[in-house]
Amino acid sequence: MPLVVEVVPLLADNYAYLLVDETSGSCAVVDPGEAAPLLEPLRARGNRLDWILLTHHHTDHIGGAIELARRFRARIAGAAADADRLPPLDRRLVEGDTLALGALTVRTLATPGHTRHHIAFLVEDTQRPAQPSDLFCGDTLFIMGCGRLFEGDAATMWNTLEKLAALPETTRIWCGHEYTLANARFALSVDPDNPALRARLNEVEQLRAQGRPTVPSTIAQERATNPFLRARDPAIRRRLGLERATDAEVFAALRRAKDNFRS
Repeated sequence: MPLVVEVVPLLADNYAYLLVDETSGSCAVVDPGEAAPLLEPLRARGNRLDWILLTHHHTDHIGGAIELARRFRARIAGAAADADRLPPLDRRLVEGDTLALGALTVRTLATPGHTRHHIAFLVEDTQRPAQPSDLFCGDTLFIMGCGRLFEGDAATMWNTLEKLAALPETTRIWCGHEYTLANARFALSVDPDNPALRARLNEVEQLRAQGRPTVPSTIAQERATNPFLRARDPAIRRRLGLERATDAEVFAALRRAKDNFRS
């Protein structure tokens, strides 16, 4: 696939992502919480930056956007409904909108729940549709976790997560924070008999011991191991004492439990 993704750690535990279409050299950055850590990677790629893509308005995701836009004459894209809380936008995006990154298509998905107007970016190679797509989901879906409900409610977030879980299982997931180890430990507390989850925890522990990022995951891995996508699972429902609850109610209980969890 012509898409190259460079993971750029910044702040305490955030990830920004450089997206490069190798065919054209077109470059975008997702969620630059600060500018400085991105300057050297951009210099190494010829100081080209076409797009700054923002998933939501929190400062740790937008803090470097204006400086980068000025330095590189890049355009900023974000949710139209959140324009008053984002840096000045050159593209105001709604569900289904697309923009071009060289030969690649960047598709906008509405993903409310963490914030009212959160969006995600699905990068697709429309010329080679058999290739896996890449989902840049900010603080909506984490590896074995999901975002806190700062502005949305449980039903809204559950609907969003179902929407993401319905993407092709090969879709790669690039989330906004390195929360994976803590998420895995919580997941085991509510799904202790899941062998896929135990195996995934072992992988994550090894990656973190080596100082390596745990991204990307895939939709298939998340369906198998992420309790927030598994509200229908009978074992999780029994453990929570919610066998007859709705899926959204089970999700809400999981989110409350995670909020109070201490690993």
